[in-house]
Amino acid sequence: MRLLMLGGTEFVGRAVVEAALGRGWDVTVFHRGRHDAPPGVRSLLGDRTAPGGLAALADDPGEWDVVVDTWSAAPRAVRDTARLLRGRAGRYVYVSSCSVYAWAPPAGYDEDAPLVEGASADAGQSAYPQDKRGGELAVLDAFGADRSVLVRSGLILGPYENIGRLPWWLGRTARGGPVLAPGPRELPLQYVDVRDLAEWIVLAAERELNGPYNLVSPQGHATIGALLEACAHVTGGTAELRWTEPGVILEAGIEPWTELPVWVPPGSDLHDALHSADVSRAVDAGLVCRPVEETVADTWRWLKDLGGVVPQRPDRPRSGLDPEVEAKLLASGAGA
Repeated sequence: MRLLMLGGTEFVGRAVVEAALGRGWDVTVFHRGRHDAPPGVRSLLGDRTAPGGLAALADDPGEWDVVVDTWSAAPRAVRDTARLLRGRAGRYVYVSSCSVYAWAPPAGYDEDAPLVEGASADAGQSAYPQDKRGGELAVLDAFGADRSVLVRSGLILGPYENIGRLPWWLGRTARGGPVLAPGPRELPLQYVDVRDLAEWIVLAAERELNGPYNLVSPQGHATIGALLEACAHVTGGTAELRWTEPGVILEAGIEPWTELPVWVPPGSDLHDALHSADVSRAVDAGLVCRPVEETVADTWRWLKDLGGVVPQRPDRPRSGLDPEVEAKLLASGAGA
């Protein structure tokens, strides 16, 4: 198989490249050159946002079995690339998002749930849901429904994460002491290890799948308790998780998801949207999810290898809770 990876030097793209190389594929990476490409690939340099930024791709004589694209800004960048490649690639896999569903999706929503309005393949950058849906429309326009795979991912964790969610929890538990642990402990989570996402993508290409797929772990695969206990364990066991009721956290003005990464209170629209998708279609098509303890341990090992310098995407806000805010709430008796 011949893969053209658009990006491929960070997080999801890098994991896809490694999964493809592990299968013996021939891999070309088209990227901006801000980070080194993984070893074993052929590099093409260009900036999709710049005039003439696709020149290296346009001038290259290559043809590919599959293109994988993770773009999350202006949909017209996907449009231009997909149109350029439609005669030179067999299939286009676009890593989209469950954010493309109209708000608020009901618990248990599947791929037939209503989609956001106002999206266009020709648009510049706007809101994230419309940007991702516009990217989907661009791929469908160029490659058609029979040669497109729309990977509607949810929360993605694992090595190479440059968003800062799981790295923040690992860093926090590594500091030890009392830790504000948002409850309830048995609250179910949905996420996907980036390597499981990547393995599914290359499998989908090999099997010539098409259409949209919700791509996160099945409901019940993990809980917030299992995630944070794994963090506390791998970072040395000096952290004391203080499980705290959601109402106490919200009354303190602490923001779910951003200040306490991954966590959102049960019963909320946000929890239904992030942690209750129906993923049976992806599971039937081969999705296999590793245990949460493995994801946490491997991410911690990767972070330690980095020597404490955690990558952070400049276009994403930093995650995490101010230590003073945490200490104040714990001192008030929360989680006692």
